[in-house]
Amino acid sequence: MRLYSISVRNFRRLKSIDLDFEEKETVFVGPNNSGKTSATAVMRSFLGNRDFKIHDFSVSSISAIDAYVNDEGQSLPSIELDLWFKVDPNAVSFGRVFALATTLSTDFSEIGIRCSLTVDDAKELWRQYDLAFPAAQDGARKRTLSHFLDFEGNLRKHFSVQFSSLERTDNDPLPTPLDPKDGKKILSSLVRVDFVDAQRNIDDENAARSNRLSEAFATYYRRNLEQAELAEEAIAIIEQNNENLTSHYTQRFAPLMTMIGGLGLPSDNDRAMKVVSTLSSEDALRGNTELYYVDANTSHELPEAYNGLGFKNLVFMAIQIDHFYRQWLATEEDRPLCQVIFVEEPEVHLHAQVQQTFIRQMWDVLTEGTPDGESTPQLAVTTHSSHILDTVDFSKIRYFRRKSVNDAQNGETFHGTTVHSLAQFQPEPIDLDGEIVSPEVALSFLKKYLRLTHCDLFFSDAAILVEGSVEKLLLPRMIDFSANSLNKKYLTVLEVGGAYGMRFAGLLEFLEIPYLIITDIDSVDPANSRKNCIATADNAVSSNATLGYFFDDSSVKTLAAKTKADREQADGMRFISYQTPVSIDVGGQAQIFHGRTLEEAFVYENLDLFRNDALSIDIDLPDDLAALHRDVWKRIKSSTFKKTEFAMNVLAYEPPQQHDEEEGANTGVAQLPWNVPQYISEGLVWLDGQLCQNAEEV
Repeated sequence: MRLYSISVRNFRRLKSIDLDFEEKETVFVGPNNSGKTSATAVMRSFLGNRDFKIHDFSVSSISAIDAYVNDEGQSLPSIELDLWFKVDPNAVSFGRVFALATTLSTDFSEIGIRCSLTVDDAKELWRQYDLAFPAAQDGARKRTLSHFLDFEGNLRKHFSVQFSSLERTDNDPLPTPLDPKDGKKILSSLVRVDFVDAQRNIDDENAARSNRLSEAFATYYRRNLEQAELAEEAIAIIEQNNENLTSHYTQRFAPLMTMIGGLGLPSDNDRAMKVVSTLSSEDALRGNTELYYVDANTSHELPEAYNGLGFKNLVFMAIQIDHFYRQWLATEEDRPLCQVIFVEEPEVHLHAQVQQTFIRQMWDVLTEGTPDGESTPQLAVTTHSSHILDTVDFSKIRYFRRKSVNDAQNGETFHGTTVHSLAQFQPEPIDLDGEIVSPEVALSFLKKYLRLTHCDLFFSDAAILVEGSVEKLLLPRMIDFSANSLNKKYLTVLEVGGAYGMRFAGLLEFLEIPYLIITDIDSVDPANSRKNCIATADNAVSSNATLGYFFDDSSVKTLAAKTKADREQADGMRFISYQTPVSIDVGGQAQIFHGRTLEEAFVYENLDLFRNDALSIDIDLPDDLAALHRDVWKRIKSSTFKKTEFAMNVLAYEPPQQHDEEEGANTGVAQLPWNVPQYISEGLVWLDGQLCQNAEEV
């Protein structure tokens, strides 16, 4: 049997989520404060030893509690956790499950149980609250009901955990109440959960706050290795040492005992004093054993504190995981039918290569010496490491995303979370001018790309898809100049070329990540798609596959006429930026320029810098505008033009500082070294607006 899925309602920012678990490992990812730890905490609260607190209720639930007025038509919210298990009818444990599930339907391949933190007696709660904080004449009270429940013991006094068996229906699951004692017993017989916390405090320089490896080894021995036959060996060794130490003490304390005897103590009628060694095997290991690191060549020993934190963190996690598993295996009576071990942020102190092998190493720990026929636990790993994600199958990722949630009861918006299971993601077929990219091929491409690029997409607020290396190099400075507040956001920049932008659309929209596509219009001769042409050429068309996919007409003139609203797509999740005609002041006259690529657009919109040789593309720029268009286009499309070198020169350029003509002193007036191409600036401003809007909602 294994844990198949959970549903959480009204717990912290998890207003209502569904989360499915893989048979082996499941990886929780997402930005900070997206609810990953909350998903772990709700399991610990219902199945572990963590007490509920009033602040575990979601914000909307707190509002509902405070709005409660002891009306017959009102009810107080509950925190709910539904657990669903997959059951093998051919397994030996099926008999136990069947006995536990007599209230369910005849389909026993899946069994569910609901845990609810629910008020026991709302009227009694209100009576106690009314006594503590009676209403004033205007009806106001000194404290809200949630404040009253926050006082020590009140939540536990008035709320308790109730249990129900669950049956799948076409709508919501059908609950059947269970006796609380029976429900708790049933739940403990179904699943055991254990936790390797993020705050492991393995820096043993401060022993008061540390989980030292020496103590971890001692605990492991005491709970897992101290078996009867081994204990006898340890006792024999300790007793022999006790005899030797007692003899040693008798010899060394003899002068002191003689001196004490000279004082008349003890008298002839008293018993003699003797110092006896009374070490026990448990005390010897717990308080008198240290972990040392031994050099294989010199046999030099170093104390535990003299090894790296990463190594200690890895060993500590391995000890804990193996300990939890052995404890589950050693449960002799009514052993839970499955086990889930939550590991939070294993990447702490680990370098990239160890992070990439972490999950495989933990499975090596679990499978080493596992008895034949025994199942292994399920691992749930919470991480911020893209290196760990590199080694995990796409389908095992569960993406947590911050999102504003509307409460249907009062219409208010609250902080919330959505969870997206990558196991459920299936791309749509992509039609590229009659060539169909199947969902399987599209998914395989995404998996390979994300693995090869160490992509941090799952931890970002937004994504920017760029054409090539020049855009990627210049983008940070362009953000500084056009939308500086984006520097406070977490952005992922993906270099995807002009032919692959559409392949990311399905995934980004599935994850609800807003994204900006910055690409080139790539004008070509309509009679020969392999022959590029100036963007202002008659009947020019775009050869850019991304633009061809997202827009019906590939005519450059048609694309140039697209409004901002036309380029904002996917319900505001996507914006497409490409070169469009811009008006440039040349000698006091407004002139229209239309670049084919980023480099062309950059030259046109920074024409003065190239005319005065502050920047260069290694040609003289003619005064005639038609000739200028033609010469710039020819130079940039030539094989001798080095795009990366061009980008580096742009980044290296610093404008001369302005000076006061009369004083000749440096005025310190800041100015932008160059203009960001309009199409890119427009896209960055759009993205900034999207994220600001999301921030206001969330």
